[in-house]
Amino acid sequence: MVRYPLGEVVERCGPWLRSWRRGRARRGCPTSGVALVPDVREGEEAVPGHATPLLRGEEPPFALRAHEALDAKRRIAAGVSSLIADGETVVLDSGTTCLEVARLLCGRQVTVMPLSLQAIHVLGGSPSPTTLMVPGGQPRAAEGALTGSLAFASLTALRFDTAVLGCCGLSAAEGLTAYDLDDAAVKKAIIASTRRVIAAADASKLGRTAHAHVGPSALLHTLVTDTTAPADEVAGLEEAGTVVKTV
Repeated sequence: MVRYPLGEVVERCGPWLRSWRRGRARRGCPTSGVALVPDVREGEEAVPGHATPLLRGEEPPFALRAHEALDAKRRIAAGVSSLIADGETVVLDSGTTCLEVARLLCGRQVTVMPLSLQAIHVLGGSPSPTTLMVPGGQPRAAEGALTGSLAFASLTALRFDTAVLGCCGLSAAEGLTAYDLDDAAVKKAIIASTRRVIAAADASKLGRTAHAHVGPSALLHTLVTDTTAPADEVAGLEEAGTVVKTV
C-alpha cells in the first residue's frame, strides 16, 4: 500500500478530493472510508500524517501519480524518445508517463498530437522544428485527458507513424486495460490510427488489470518499462509478440 504525506495531498489534490467527495455524495455513494482517508478538507487522519488510498477500482489523481516512480518514468520516456526518429508523426496518449515523453519531444523534428491538456501545454512552448497538432475533445475532470466525439474525429481523420500509449494495467493474459471507459475508447482509436504502438508503462502497471478493456497485448509492437518489471509478465508479453525494452 502506498502512503502519501498528508501535506502533499492537501496542497496538490485538496480541490480534486473535495469535488470527488461532493460528486459521490450527490450520487448517494459513501464518502468516507472509500478512496482516501482522511478528508483532507477537515484534516482528520486515519494514519497519522498520511492519506491512504483504499480502493483499487478508482484511478488515483493525476497530481499524485505524477510523483510516483518519477525516476523510472523519466527513464522510460528517454527509452521511448530514442525509438522515435526525426520526421515522424506521433500521437501521444494521456497520463503521467506520456507527459514525460512530451517533455523529451520538445525541440525534436517531429509532429506530435497529444491527447492531454498537460502535454499540449508542454509542447505548446516547444521551439521549432517541433510541430504541435491540437485535437478536439472534452477534457476529463482533474485528469486533462481528451475524450469524446471531437477527439475521435481528430484521430480518425489522421494517420500516424507511431503511437505512444499509456495504460492503467497490462498483462499477457488480460491485455491492455484502463480505469475509464471513455479513456479506453480513445486508446482503441489511437491504436487504429497508427502503424506502430509503443506502450510506456512503469513496472507497477504490469500484471495489473483495470475494468475497461482496450485490447490484447499483441496490439503493442514495443513496451518500454523499468528494470523492476515482473519477469513472468515480461516473458508472457514477449511470447505474445511484444518487444519489451527495460530501462
